[in-house]
Amino acid sequence: MYSSLWTFPSSFFSDFDRLNHVFDEHFGGYGAPSSIRSVAPGTFPAVNVGNTPTSVEVYAFAPGLDPAKLEVTVDRGVLSIAGEREAPAQQEGTRTYSRERFSGSFRRAISLPDDADASKVQASYRDGVLRISVERQAEAQPRRITVQ
Repeated sequence: MYSSLWTFPSSFFSDFDRLNHVFDEHFGGYGAPSSIRSVAPGTFPAVNVGNTPTSVEVYAFAPGLDPAKLEVTVDRGVLSIAGEREAPAQQEGTRTYSRERFSGSFRRAISLPDDADASKVQASYRDGVLRISVERQAEAQPRRITVQ
Protein backbone atom coordinates (compact mmCIF):
# COMPACT_ATOMS: atom_id res chain seq x y z
CA MET A 1 0.00 0.00 0.00
CA TYR A 2 2.69 2.52 1.06
CA SER A 3 6.30 1.94 0.11
CA SER A 4 7.55 3.17 3.50
CA LEU A 5 6.40 4.97 6.59
CA TRP A 6 8.09 8.12 5.29
CA THR A 7 5.54 8.40 2.45
CA PHE A 8 2.52 7.83 4.69
CA PRO A 9 0.15 10.84 4.88
CA SER A 10 1.40 13.22 7.55
CA SER A 11 -2.03 13.77 9.12
CA PHE A 12 -2.02 10.20 10.44
CA PHE A 13 1.16 10.66 12.46
CA SER A 14 0.45 14.25 13.49
CA ASP A 15 -2.19 13.04 15.97
CA PHE A 16 0.38 10.74 17.56
CA ASP A 17 2.89 13.59 17.71
CA ARG A 18 0.39 15.71 19.63
CA LEU A 19 -0.33 12.88 22.08
CA ASN A 20 3.38 12.26 22.48
CA HIS A 21 3.84 15.95 23.31
CA VAL A 22 1.11 15.70 25.98
CA PHE A 23 2.79 12.71 27.60
CA ASP A 24 6.23 14.33 27.41
CA GLU A 25 4.91 17.36 29.27
CA HIS A 26 3.12 15.21 31.84
CA PHE A 27 6.12 13.06 32.67
CA GLY A 28 8.51 15.97 32.34
CA GLY A 29 6.91 17.68 35.34
CA TYR A 30 5.02 20.41 33.50
CA GLY A 31 1.59 18.84 33.92
CA ALA A 32 -0.63 17.63 31.09
CA PRO A 33 -3.51 19.71 29.80
CA SER A 34 -6.56 19.42 32.01
CA SER A 35 -8.60 17.83 29.25
CA ILE A 36 -8.02 16.01 25.99
CA ARG A 37 -10.44 18.56 24.50
CA SER A 38 -7.77 21.20 24.92
CA VAL A 39 -5.47 19.49 22.39
CA ALA A 40 -8.01 18.77 19.64
CA PRO A 41 -6.63 19.69 16.22
CA GLY A 42 -8.22 22.37 14.08
CA THR A 43 -10.31 23.98 16.79
CA PHE A 44 -10.70 27.71 17.34
CA PRO A 45 -9.38 29.39 19.34
CA ALA A 46 -6.14 27.56 19.98
CA VAL A 47 -5.46 27.41 23.72
CA ASN A 48 -2.55 26.88 26.07
CA VAL A 49 -3.47 25.56 29.52
CA GLY A 50 -1.01 25.62 32.38
CA ASN A 51 -0.82 26.12 36.11
CA THR A 52 1.08 27.83 38.86
CA PRO A 53 0.99 26.90 42.53
CA THR A 54 -1.82 29.43 43.04
CA SER A 55 -3.78 29.42 39.76
CA VAL A 56 -4.77 27.73 36.52
CA GLU A 57 -3.78 29.82 33.50
CA VAL A 58 -5.55 29.61 30.13
CA TYR A 59 -4.40 31.54 27.06
CA ALA A 60 -6.73 31.53 24.05
CA PHE A 61 -5.24 32.83 20.81
CA ALA A 62 -8.09 34.64 19.06
CA PRO A 63 -6.98 37.65 17.02
CA GLY A 64 -9.51 39.97 15.46
CA LEU A 65 -12.29 39.46 18.00
CA ASP A 66 -14.31 42.08 19.81
CA PRO A 67 -13.71 41.42 23.54
CA ALA A 68 -17.25 42.60 24.34
CA LYS A 69 -18.61 39.68 22.29
CA LEU A 70 -16.59 37.02 24.12
CA GLU A 71 -18.38 34.92 26.71
CA VAL A 72 -16.35 33.23 29.46
CA THR A 73 -18.22 31.02 31.94
CA VAL A 74 -17.39 28.45 34.60
CA ASP A 75 -19.99 25.81 35.38
CA ARG A 76 -19.46 22.61 37.38
CA GLY A 77 -15.71 22.62 36.89
CA VAL A 78 -15.77 23.37 33.16
CA LEU A 79 -14.41 26.63 31.76
CA SER A 80 -16.19 27.64 28.52
CA ILE A 81 -15.05 30.22 26.01
CA ALA A 82 -17.64 31.20 23.39
CA GLY A 83 -18.03 33.88 20.78
CA GLU A 84 -18.29 34.59 17.10
CA ARG A 85 -15.69 35.55 14.54
CA GLU A 86 -17.14 37.40 11.57
CA ALA A 87 -16.03 36.49 8.07
CA PRO A 88 -13.96 39.16 6.37
CA ALA A 89 -15.74 41.12 3.66
CA GLN A 90 -15.02 39.72 0.23
CA GLN A 91 -14.77 41.93 -2.80
CA GLU A 92 -17.34 41.20 -5.48
CA GLY A 93 -15.93 39.11 -8.30
CA THR A 94 -13.14 37.67 -6.14
CA ARG A 95 -12.77 33.88 -6.16
CA THR A 96 -11.39 32.09 -3.10
CA TYR A 97 -9.08 29.15 -3.74
CA SER A 98 -8.15 28.39 -0.16
CA ARG A 99 -9.77 29.47 3.09
CA GLU A 100 -7.82 28.78 6.27
CA ARG A 101 -9.12 31.55 8.50
CA PHE A 102 -11.94 30.34 10.73
CA SER A 103 -15.14 32.38 10.85
CA GLY A 104 -18.43 31.71 12.59
CA SER A 105 -19.48 30.93 16.14
CA PHE A 106 -17.23 28.86 18.39
CA ARG A 107 -17.18 27.30 21.86
CA ARG A 108 -14.24 25.75 23.71
CA ALA A 109 -14.62 23.77 26.93
CA ILE A 110 -11.74 23.03 29.29
CA SER A 111 -12.06 20.89 32.40
CA LEU A 112 -10.64 22.58 35.48
CA PRO A 113 -8.94 20.76 38.35
CA ASP A 114 -10.99 20.04 41.47
CA ASP A 115 -9.22 22.72 43.51
CA ALA A 116 -10.09 25.57 41.10
CA ASP A 117 -12.15 28.34 42.72
CA ALA A 118 -14.95 29.26 40.28
CA SER A 119 -15.67 32.47 42.23
CA LYS A 120 -12.18 33.86 41.54
CA VAL A 121 -11.80 34.08 37.77
CA GLN A 122 -10.19 36.96 35.90
CA ALA A 123 -10.21 37.43 32.12
CA SER A 124 -8.45 39.99 29.94
CA TYR A 125 -8.02 40.38 26.18
CA ARG A 126 -4.98 42.06 24.69
CA ASP A 127 -3.28 41.86 21.29
CA GLY A 128 -5.46 38.95 20.19
CA VAL A 129 -4.82 36.83 23.28
CA LEU A 130 -7.52 36.08 25.85
CA ARG A 131 -5.91 35.37 29.24
CA ILE A 132 -8.02 33.64 31.87
CA SER A 133 -6.70 33.08 35.37
CA VAL A 134 -8.61 30.83 37.77
CA GLU A 135 -7.34 30.91 41.34
CA ARG A 136 -6.93 27.69 43.28
CA GLN A 137 -8.79 27.30 46.58
CA ALA A 138 -6.83 28.53 49.59
CA GLU A 139 -7.38 25.20 51.37
CA ALA A 140 -5.57 23.41 48.54
CA GLN A 141 -2.46 25.59 48.84
CA PRO A 142 0.57 24.06 50.50
CA ARG A 143 1.30 25.57 53.86
CA ARG A 144 4.16 25.30 56.28
CA ILE A 145 3.46 23.82 59.69
CA THR A 146 5.52 25.14 62.58
CA VAL A 147 6.93 22.36 64.74
CA GLN A 148 6.73 23.16 68.46
